[in-house]
Amino acid sequence: MSDADLARAAGWLSQADGLLVTAGAGMGIDSGLPDFRGPGGFWGVYPALGRARIAFEEIANPAAFAHDPRLAWGFYGHRLDLYRRTVPHAGFRQLLALGERLPGGAFVFTSNVDGQFQKAGFPAGRVCEVHGSIHHLQCAAGCCDAIWPADGFVPDVDAAACRLRNDMPHCPHCGGLARPNILMFGDWQWVERRSAGQQAALADWLAAVDRPLCIEIGAGNAIPTVRRFSERHGWRLLRINPDEFRVPDPARGIGLAAGGRAGIAQLCAAPG
Repeated sequence: MSDADLARAAGWLSQADGLLVTAGAGMGIDSGLPDFRGPGGFWGVYPALGRARIAFEEIANPAAFAHDPRLAWGFYGHRLDLYRRTVPHAGFRQLLALGERLPGGAFVFTSNVDGQFQKAGFPAGRVCEVHGSIHHLQCAAGCCDAIWPADGFVPDVDAAACRLRNDMPHCPHCGGLARPNILMFGDWQWVERRSAGQQAALADWLAAVDRPLCIEIGAGNAIPTVRRFSERHGWRLLRINPDEFRVPDPARGIGLAAGGRAGIAQLCAAPG
């Protein structure tokens, strides 16, 4: 992005009355989280699944909990432990600080299930996790619409085999298997009540601001949930992405070819 574009983005920020942060998987890469882009990247992180030729779409699927729950919980248990240990990069707190300068503050819309925004200090009531959260559980059999924290579950995973070694979590209502409260592929049993409440709170916030600047970080075209939301709801759009950074309307948006942490730092350092 040119100096002129950076100055224009800084000017938009000074005119905005709220900050809409929209984030995809690329937001967590600078925190050390893996990129599952393509089978090679996914199987590089989970070689046991690669040897079995199990694709991401197959293991991130409620059918996996029915067919091989220890393998499914090996995958999700590893991710749960990883996300608990991960420290959000500096860009999270920089975005939080930018939002605190604006009358309407900041609101986050993310497809990520890792809970990194809350860990970085964003209030839970200002985060919309459109695909759910790995830090919450639900009944795998769908006995009810209850959702509860995963705090009491500490997974012990055999990483070489991608299998859970300790007891699997169970539904406190029926005693059956529990699963993450995450929207998976081919998922008709996801309990969306928690996410729906977050989306309602976001809608109220959007109705209360007139000029929300949308800063989108690390959202791709493969599953365009975040990109479409950004383009429909931001007064102005700053898209930060190392590859897919183009914007549909250059008069209302700017594309910055950068990773999340570097792009946010450039915006914060821009005069204006």
